[in-house]
Amino acid sequence: MADNNLYGIIGIGRFGLSLAENLTDSGKTIIAIDKDPSKLTPLKNTVDHLLTLDELTKDTLYEAGIAECGTVIVCIGKDIESNILATLNAIELGVPRVFAKAISTEHSRILEKIGASVVNPEVEMGAKLAKTLSAKFTLDFLTIGEDFSIVEIKCNDKFTDQTVIDLNLRKRFGVNIVAIVRDKKTKGNILPNTVILKNDIIVISGNNKNISAFEIYNSK
Repeated sequence: MADNNLYGIIGIGRFGLSLAENLTDSGKTIIAIDKDPSKLTPLKNTVDHLLTLDELTKDTLYEAGIAECGTVIVCIGKDIESNILATLNAIELGVPRVFAKAISTEHSRILEKIGASVVNPEVEMGAKLAKTLSAKFTLDFLTIGEDFSIVEIKCNDKFTDQTVIDLNLRKRFGVNIVAIVRDKKTKGNILPNTVILKNDIIVISGNNKNISAFEIYNSK
């Protein structure tokens, strides 16, 4: 059975390195793979499982532990053939979530055809993807400045049928509810007696540390 806390990162360039560092900071266990051992060096003090692989066959990835991962992200850039091969092999090994970096529209189409989710190659996206992956109830977020964000979160059932004033998220977590998305419609006029319903998505704002604390509480 796949371990949802175990992440495989194949290809440690700028994007893969950013992703590995951010997922590690979120408390996730990482298997980092690259054919160049020097690419793994920046992670030697933070990531326990560093592997140098010349070939990305199904057998070598299986032996590396990729089949046990809940999520695999293929971050190989210029070598499109290796990128597609590693992605396909991860999918065929039964990994529940496989993401792959694409460098062109055509590349994206191929990755989508074989069943992967496509991500963009910027370093900033590594941080964003890490945040999204590591918080299962977090749907999207927007960073404003260095330490302030607006985040969409699907509420845990423990918040259902409670009013905004009863939840008191501002006092408990230092975050504010700025909108609610219900039945694909956004409600921006949030009052103290507004009730949170099942399947509501709340949009909260606050500093990143407080938002992270709330995300952890919401995901339990």
